[in-house]
Amino acid sequence: MKIYLDTCCLSRLDDIATSVRIQREAEAVETILNYCSTRQWLWFGSAVLVLEVDNTPDPSKRFNVKLRLSHLYQTVIVGSIENSRGLQLEILGFKWFDALHLACAESANVDVFLTTDDRILKRAERFSSQLHVRVANPYEWLQEIIRDENP
Repeated sequence: MKIYLDTCCLSRLDDIATSVRIQREAEAVETILNYCSTRQWLWFGSAVLVLEVDNTPDPSKRFNVKLRLSHLYQTVIVGSIENSRGLQLEILGFKWFDALHLACAESANVDVFLTTDDRILKRAERFSSQLHVRVANPYEWLQEIIRDENP
């Protein structure tokens, strides 16, 4: 299983669990990262992800997220193909960094791009036929995986 976790997912682990949703998503991301740390699943990231993490204003959160990046299986470098695809995705209404994340996930040919960002999830659902990667919420996606493995 090849997975791309965006910055929102990685930051979710440091969010204060003020709602059931935040708690569930944090637990799901932790479970997914555990699978990736044992290489049962492969976690793909990108130079965009690293840049976004480096620009995280909270030093404690930035440090924690950077530690998690040590479990990346592969980092996709943003080249002309990713930039070009990012521009196409930006035209669909994705913000520039989100478009680049998606372009890098497509380049890595991942099975799923995971995010907790509702804007990305809604736009991805709207334009799913124009994306080359499945976009999902980590909690909902993990529940599907669990259901499929234990029918």
